[in-house]
Amino acid sequence: MNGSRDPQATVHPGRSRDRFYPLLAILLCLGICGVLLFTVSALPPFGAAANPSNNEVSAKYLTEGVSDTGALNIVASMFFDYRSFDTFGETCVLLAAVVAVFILMRHEGPRDAYDELLHEMEEPKQDVILKSTAAVLVGTMLIFGCYIILNGHLSAGGGFSGGAVLGAALILYTVAYGTRRAVHVINFAIYQRVVTSSLLFYALVKGYSIFAGANHLRDAIPLGKPGDLFSAGLILPLNIAVSLIVACSAYAIFILFSKGEWK
Repeated sequence: MNGSRDPQATVHPGRSRDRFYPLLAILLCLGICGVLLFTVSALPPFGAAANPSNNEVSAKYLTEGVSDTGALNIVASMFFDYRSFDTFGETCVLLAAVVAVFILMRHEGPRDAYDELLHEMEEPKQDVILKSTAAVLVGTMLIFGCYIILNGHLSAGGGFSGGAVLGAALILYTVAYGTRRAVHVINFAIYQRVVTSSLLFYALVKGYSIFAGANHLRDAIPLGKPGDLFSAGLILPLNIAVSLIVACSAYAIFILFSKGEWK
């Protein structure tokens, strides 16, 4: 006996911790699922005439939505007025998705094939058909996206759908002309400024809604005449802010999945 310890008999705290965390994660997920299922079981039957959703909330939106918000599009009045803070949470989810993709898609390891992919992204093949089609479609998509956004409080559409169209136009431009030209339109610094400014604007003008509830306090912005372009108070500016977040987030996810990095 020389007093030496058996290396296999040594307990490594890290290994025990690695086994404990997955078990804790499974128990946490099961607990959350149990709470959600219990909550669903306590809901009233779907479609029953006595349900509050059938005789209170929807009636409020449909009968008083125009007078309360000035928006002819009842969906826009719900998203950006009655439940504006919920929409703010949804836009924050987009930012969290971009951050998660940015963390997961960072490139590590050999760079030979990766550098070749970057070169192809920066200098796409001279596809005349693709570039000619993009030259026509990109401008049309940008105009149509702006139309959807600016009329979101008047008809079907708004910041989410209009922002998706703008993001698709940016992606098409990048695919056709490469990242070297697209970086002059939007890069990581521009993305940060646009998304941060839009989220801060949304939080400042509608942050009080979480404390005041659905029938929140009136702001100083006049509602205008329902049906006019400049009406519905803050709904139009909020549509624009959300559209910028959606467009930039869609483009950012595309770039990160394509290149793994963005400068």
